[in-house]
Amino acid sequence: MRYAGAALAFTSACCFGFSGPMAKYLMAAGLTPIQAVWVRMAGAGLLLVAVLAVARPRALRIRRSRLPFVGLYAAVAVAGVQALYFVAITRLPVGIALLLVSMAPVMVVAWVRLVRGTRLARAAYGGAVVAVVGLGIVIEVWQEVRLDALGLLLGLLAGACSAGYFLMNESFGDDVDPLGLIAWGLLGATVVLVPFARPWGIPWEAFTGSAMPVGGARPLPVLVAYLWMVLVATVAGYILGVHAVRRLSAAVAVTMASLEVIAGAIIAWALVGEALGAFQIVGGLIVLSGALLAQTATTATASLRPTATAGLRLRPRGSEGAGRVGRPP
Repeated sequence: MRYAGAALAFTSACCFGFSGPMAKYLMAAGLTPIQAVWVRMAGAGLLLVAVLAVARPRALRIRRSRLPFVGLYAAVAVAGVQALYFVAITRLPVGIALLLVSMAPVMVVAWVRLVRGTRLARAAYGGAVVAVVGLGIVIEVWQEVRLDALGLLLGLLAGACSAGYFLMNESFGDDVDPLGLIAWGLLGATVVLVPFARPWGIPWEAFTGSAMPVGGARPLPVLVAYLWMVLVATVAGYILGVHAVRRLSAAVAVTMASLEVIAGAIIAWALVGEALGAFQIVGGLIVLSGALLAQTATTATASLRPTATAGLRLRPRGSEGAGRVGRPP
């Protein structure tokens, strides 16, 4: 079970890693970062709802008593991370904002221990801290010196929303279908982000041409980049991520999800020509060490959970190309 969950978490992180590089093609075609986020959420949400309506309509049925949870999931776990991150980077350097959002593993571990009162294996704590340190090295956070109090608060709130994504994925019961939750969450996030994205101003004609980001290795049809971002970096990433959390735990899965940053950096290097420096390589190895350390805590954590949660149990996230790597989370 733990190896299957770890495999799901790793694959999910790799899928999310495509979000930034693919979004760069959309932005090269004229979309703003938040518009790229919006079309991503809208396309994935509409696709999932349409497919489920035909193939598995029961998944879309949400009991009235669970509507507040689904609404909160859409606003916090999906839209909140994106909106708060993009507001934060208007007041903070991207590296600082990314590091604040990447505090989610520490926040999850603190919540599980202090609020839920659940005892975790030491590896869960150590893995979270090591992963955050590694992320700080990857984004070379020491190079950014301009700070802003409101920006710091917004970045921390984005990190809290990212932590909420994992905690909510772990906590919903069997009366909510994971696929339905993802579909309505994405569609709800689309509605929440309308005032920020202003879709009426999106240059829709850009989807008929090709684009190549500055320094990119090769041009791509914008529609191909968009479909890849919707199908792989969103639909597949969220579905695999939710089930990873359900098999592992929020505390372990959120640390393993840090691998998205590494996947995004490697994909960006291959597709859009972003260089991988020594700090990115060293930091990536540290993040990987943190993820592996957290994964060793799976057995101890699972022993503390009710057996009813042993079945299928998914996470940025992801942020679109406003940073050096693929996620804000």
